Amino acid sequence: MGYRAAFRIWRGDADGGQLRDYTVEVNEGEVVLDILHRLQATQAPDLAVRWNCKAGKCGSCSAEVDGRPRLTCMTRMSLFDPDATVTVTPMRTFPIIRDLVTDVSFNYRKAREIPAFAPPPDLAPGEYRMQQVDVQRSQEFRKCIECYLCQNVCHVVRDHEENKEAFAGPRYLMRIAELEMHPLDVADRRDVAQDEHGLGMCNITKCCTEVCPENIHITDNALIPMKERVAGRRYDPIVWLGNKLFRR
Repeated sequence: MGYRAAFRIWRGDADGGQLRDYTVEVNEGEVVLDILHRLQATQAPDLAVRWNCKAGKCGSCSAEVDGRPRLTCMTRMSLFDPDATVTVTPMRTFPIIRDLVTDVSFNYRKAREIPAFAPPPDLAPGEYRMQQVDVQRSQEFRKCIECYLCQNVCHVVRDHEENKEAFAGPRYLMRIAELEMHPLDVADRRDVAQDEHGLGMCNITKCCTEVCPENIHITDNALIPMKERVAGRRYDPIVWLGNKLFRR
């Protein structure tokens, strides 16, 4: 059974904007992205919305629905009271292009800064061998669809624009952790994570894990283990003594 729903959507561009109210038809089983498309078709043909697969796998339709970062294609209208006003705004952490579309190029720059996979030089690609447990660890991290909801909700950059130069964010710290834990990666990424990508700025509030649509345990399985590796390298007295003796 359908009903008329009240929506409040942010309209504007980099120079400013405001929330505008709409009333739109909602049908059973629909998601927020369906409603945005209906608004485009009936009332707001110039509404800018980024989307692609509508199946929760491309990560394109990220926005904030009632203040929570979500994929609009995976946010069912049945979550909301039919009498409530649903507010949709762009991701707050990234510069606005227009309406619900933000400039996420910050993430592309950070991706380019991550050193690539470094396999042993004496192994050809067909000679790589891994235990299944190591495969499964990498597969969890590689489920990431790069929706950037974790980047958006991380308060290190969300509330402190000045940190963006020194902080890669949870998505790319997870990438560094994946490579550091990879049994065939010979690069030592601990100092890089700490000194160049801001691992120490993360205080493991788990907000990134809470919004991940792929249910990746970003904090527990990537960020905390990476912090432990850095701490072992820098602060473990036995490791420190071994490094001193090895250098001699």
